[in-house]
Amino acid sequence: MMPLEDETEARRQIGALPYRRLRGGDYAVLLVTSRESRRWVIPKGWPMKGRKPHEAAEREAYEEAGLVGHIGKRPLGFYLYEKRLKNRDSVLCQVKVFPLEVRKQLDRWPEQHEREFRWFAPPEAADAVSEPGLAAIIRASLKRDGEPRL
Repeated sequence: MMPLEDETEARRQIGALPYRRLRGGDYAVLLVTSRESRRWVIPKGWPMKGRKPHEAAEREAYEEAGLVGHIGKRPLGFYLYEKRLKNRDSVLCQVKVFPLEVRKQLDRWPEQHEREFRWFAPPEAADAVSEPGLAAIIRASLKRDGEPRL
């Protein structure tokens, strides 16, 4: 198998899928808006030097939504998307997604005034995101009335 050309190889990112269990056994998923396009996305970003991927995903959830909780060490999967850069170019990114069981949301966090956030039922969260791979991860991970596949 031939290696991909540098310009077509996906840049790696990490993300957190924030969720909480509701009374009655259902789940809720928190999504945030991206800063540029205002699309619904999960907290995500670039790997961080000195942090394991799941630790970096946990940090992104804090910075983007003020979330504190328990991050899983094993990814749920990954998805691909086109990230638009400030110079209007775009790069293909592969996001490795880690589950984050949210314990609380802080009153203040770094990007509080740059994004909106909202809790969704898993099917609505899957419909709200524009990346099919992310929608599939949400649908597969948080099943109604059962144990999450997290």
